[in-house]
Amino acid sequence: MYRGDYKLIGSEMSFFTRKLEAQLRFQQIPWHYLFKTEERRTALETKAGTHFVPLLMTPDKWLIHDTISIGPMLNERFKEREVIPETPLQRACCFILEDAFNHWLGRVCVHSRWCYPSNVAWVGPRLGANMTLDRSIDVPFSEVELEQLGPIGPMLYESFGKGVCEVNGVGPDQAAAVKSDFKKLLQALAQHFSSNAFLLGDRPCLADFALAGASKAHFICDPEPRSWLGEHGDMLLEYTERFFGNWPSDIPLWPADDKVPDSLPVVLDYLQDSYYQSAPANIAAGLAGEKYYAFDYGFGATRARTQKRLNVARLHVQDELQRIGSGGDAATLALFANRGILEHYLN
Repeated sequence: MYRGDYKLIGSEMSFFTRKLEAQLRFQQIPWHYLFKTEERRTALETKAGTHFVPLLMTPDKWLIHDTISIGPMLNERFKEREVIPETPLQRACCFILEDAFNHWLGRVCVHSRWCYPSNVAWVGPRLGANMTLDRSIDVPFSEVELEQLGPIGPMLYESFGKGVCEVNGVGPDQAAAVKSDFKKLLQALAQHFSSNAFLLGDRPCLADFALAGASKAHFICDPEPRSWLGEHGDMLLEYTERFFGNWPSDIPLWPADDKVPDSLPVVLDYLQDSYYQSAPANIAAGLAGEKYYAFDYGFGATRARTQKRLNVARLHVQDELQRIGSGGDAATLALFANRGILEHYLN
């Protein structure tokens, strides 16, 4: 492994860029931002073969994308601060929760960012800070800069935001459903985090970085979703900011004897009624060649576009579960009994 800094290429307003930043910070990996500016865009996309962010440039000059693969790679390179447990139940929970948060939280992210004109106006200059000024969103704007960057929000709404909300089934007509579901998520997290620092206890795992990334880039950042937090604002802010400060050198071990917190089923209950109502239908329709699918997560039928990526991610989790023998582990079977979640991955 070559020594040196890793370059995190993306945007501070990006869910998955912030997810990867959270992991880099926790593992105390030498890194710095290289914002994906308009000037750098063509060269980066040509080299990486994708327009997606984040990209990670390693000291050995790899340029890789997709946090699903980057996360385990960094875990192996920096084992002294590992982020993936080795025992069957904890490891299964880590990968299952990461998959669910990766794909379900994004719906709230795009809806809350792009379906509210005042939010679109606010995010435009912040996106512009990274894309055109090549600087952090934390640097204050001048009045002239706010005026110059003002058109970016509406432009991105028309070219990207409006369409991505429609294909994900979270357009303006779905506002009540999205907000109600998000409230259920906050209630589940509040109950869990009342007695736990992270999803699996006192040490963060890959799934925590996904939750923290969505929160940092969207839920505690954009004014619209932040206004939805209500009584749970302090809880989510404290949880999220823990990832973006200075971590201590010594960190707790994973819970002994492959235990998970007693409150984790509350989070699984929420995901069972939301993401796992959507994902199997999405994948089944996609494998059948359908462009759209319908599902009901408690707010009536929702129509969204199928995503091939979802099954690729499912098979990645399946590989991990099979490698550690989750299908035959008594504790894993007991936690996930009658949920349909293990079956989603293993069948």
